[in-house]
Amino acid sequence: MGPRIAIIGGGSYQWIPKLLTDLANTKSLRDCELVIEDIDPEPIPRMLELVEHIAAVRGIGMTARGTTDQRDALEGVDFVLVCISTGGFESMAFDLAIPERYGIFQSVGDSVGPGGIIRSQRNIPVFQSIARDMAELCPDAWLLNLTNPMTALCRSVTRETPIRTIGLCHEVTIMQFMLSMMLGVGFMDVDPTVAGVNHLPFITGLEVVGGGDGLAQLRDLIEHVDERGGEALPMEMPDDFGHEKISEGGDWTKGDLLHANQLKLELFRRFGVLPAAGDRHVAEFFAGFLTEHSDWGKRWGVELTPISGRVMWQGRHIEEFEELLAADDIPRMPSGEMVAGVMDSLINDVPRTYPLNIPNAGQVADLPDDVIVESMCIVDGSGVHGRDVVSLPPAMAAHLRQVSAAQERTVEAGVSGSRDALLEAMLLDPLAGRIDFDAMVRMTDEMLDATKRWLPQYA
Repeated sequence: MGPRIAIIGGGSYQWIPKLLTDLANTKSLRDCELVIEDIDPEPIPRMLELVEHIAAVRGIGMTARGTTDQRDALEGVDFVLVCISTGGFESMAFDLAIPERYGIFQSVGDSVGPGGIIRSQRNIPVFQSIARDMAELCPDAWLLNLTNPMTALCRSVTRETPIRTIGLCHEVTIMQFMLSMMLGVGFMDVDPTVAGVNHLPFITGLEVVGGGDGLAQLRDLIEHVDERGGEALPMEMPDDFGHEKISEGGDWTKGDLLHANQLKLELFRRFGVLPAAGDRHVAEFFAGFLTEHSDWGKRWGVELTPISGRVMWQGRHIEEFEELLAADDIPRMPSGEMVAGVMDSLINDVPRTYPLNIPNAGQVADLPDDVIVESMCIVDGSGVHGRDVVSLPPAMAAHLRQVSAAQERTVEAGVSGSRDALLEAMLLDPLAGRIDFDAMVRMTDEMLDATKRWLPQYA
């Protein structure tokens, strides 16, 4: 018998196929007992059908039951995975459309900026409810969060409850893969040192096994892009890589990857540390990239993601779900997510290193203790611990402190329902605070009013 795992938001066509496949591929988890919980009952039978299909094809003991009752789902479980979006696309449409009327265009709108701040206000009450129920029904369980805004949501739990909480985001892992391609080495041959917050983690050092300083090698590639940009990559890029190829011919080149990361590489060139999230996320943490002068990010290769694009991706996730449900075999290739590996390390005391979001205990020296930070962490049977102690260069350290302060006020607003704290978060946030103050107040009020049905703390 494997661990008991509750998945809150278990009707997610985006997350459930990945998570189930990784569980089936992990020896200690393949006989797990799952509870699929969602407030929407419609997708639950399909998710249970997928569990049964995977178990039958693989001949494993994975089982599942479904429920719309959160407390029923949490009773006595070992792990709680959370992948929710309160209000779905309907609520997120306001996160994007209202700020646009005030001249703020967001490339993602789910982490920071006015969209991320209001999204936090919708999700924080749900996370508070989950954590309170966990404290009563499964106090020793780990909460593994896949939901954005990851920093604010994890912090709302660790600040208000004793629940052990980890935020898991694949952005650093994707960047590690791209760096290995640019440097012509294997993925496991590069070891980054990381300090920051989710979607704004900085790589401050990059050790290449047998090859020395990876950041120095990256600088050399950038400086000699005219001669070296055409070099082929060690392997083909995945079909769903999500970036535009600009070189001629069928093969991706190092120049293509440099072009796909031009915003973060500009910051690296000027400040000496490399942001490790996708440029579409990084852009939202700075006031000067998503502007009319840059054609709202296009000058940096950043595209805005409208609701229609998200609906399109949801349709693609459903198609992939149906393909997996009809498949005669279950993929053995890891999804790239870290959930299964983290759980296996906690269960079996197998030390592994991952980029994770946990309370600061000195690993990001520029930020206060206890705020949620993203860094390289060691996971084993004793829990999760930051691996490194890192200080950033002065300009990026100061900027990170402002971002973290905005996130702390975001959490306070989400927990207390304080409009004043919410306005403080907007003012401190680099993207939300770039407009006229009176306009910012009006924008905030409009966003509160438009999404009030999902904001019980402001009732």
